[in-house]
Amino acid sequence: MSRSSKKGPYVDPKLLKKISKLKAGDNTVIKTWSRDSEISPEMVGFIFGVHNGKDFIPVKVNEEMVGHRLGEFSLTKKFIRHGGKIQKEMEKKAAMTNK
Repeated sequence: MSRSSKKGPYVDPKLLKKISKLKAGDNTVIKTWSRDSEISPEMVGFIFGVHNGKDFIPVKVNEEMVGHRLGEFSLTKKFIRHGGKIQKEMEKKAAMTNK
């Protein structure tokens, strides 16, 4: 759900404080649990460790990410392929034909 335009983008104040202590281009990972914070232009070039519920996923912020939320780049669910024994056999046949 997006925030009202009159309220403006939400960025966690603690996160801004951590960014202000570092200089641009620094390779240290900034750990955060604030997945709902929007990426602002000040964050470009930094690496954030965004918590996904289990570990911190490193996210390197670039200009195209501005306006998105940090949580969009740290998935909370791991995709395990569909299918069982039959699917494995089909993939094995496909691999053999490609060689």
